[in-house]
Amino acid sequence: MTIYVGNLSYQATVEDLTEVFAEYGTVKRVSLPTDRETGRMRGFAFVEMAEDAQEDAAIAELDGAEWMGRQLKVNKAKPRESGGDFRR
Repeated sequence: MTIYVGNLSYQATVEDLTEVFAEYGTVKRVSLPTDRETGRMRGFAFVEMAEDAQEDAAIAELDGAEWMGRQLKVNKAKPRESGGDFRR
């Protein structure tokens, strides 16, 4: 399972997120997507943890919490939908 973290501060870093989520268990991976054209962070991230129970605890504690001046939206990431194929 992957955690979606939305409404992030544009100053947040992979290290910042790793530190916050490490309080709930082992962080396996943090991804901070950036805009292809500007290179600027897009305001959300994905976090993978070692165990589902750790992810559930992080979601329960951090969803709605204020961090870096923003109210976080934290939930289970939805599977990526395939799309974007405009060849018909």
